Amino acid sequence: MKIKKYVAFLSCLAISMLSFVVKAQTKATLFDGTIVAGYVDHGAYLNCVGPSIKFSKKPFSISAGLLPSLRIKEDKVPSGATKNSLLTPNLGFGLTAAFHHFAVQLPFYYNAKTAVKNGEWNVGAGLGYKF
Repeated sequence: MKIKKYVAFLSCLAISMLSFVVKAQTKATLFDGTIVAGYVDHGAYLNCVGPSIKFSKKPFSISAGLLPSLRIKEDKVPSGATKNSLLTPNLGFGLTAAFHHFAVQLPFYYNAKTAVKNGEWNVGAGLGYKF
């Protein structure tokens, strides 16, 4: 009989904690993020700022972190040679500064070594919107 009382007590406690969490989340923003489009290495990129270390003092914020991206670049190859897709996923890192809803980004991306080019780091620039 004591076990049923403990289970009932723990169930009530869990339900009350769940309702507290739901009430706490309704006061917070549901979505927080930044989307940026920019230019790097003769192509474009579109990213959502990923995990980062962020300093924020309203209305300004700056973050340094990872940038999961979708790169848009057409390969310049001789006719008949294989080439990469126009859209490729990529992971970079860099700085993102935001003022109110306006964001500026300085990303770094690595292009891997190929048969004709050595691998190299490329610096880009981008503008975006902070939600």
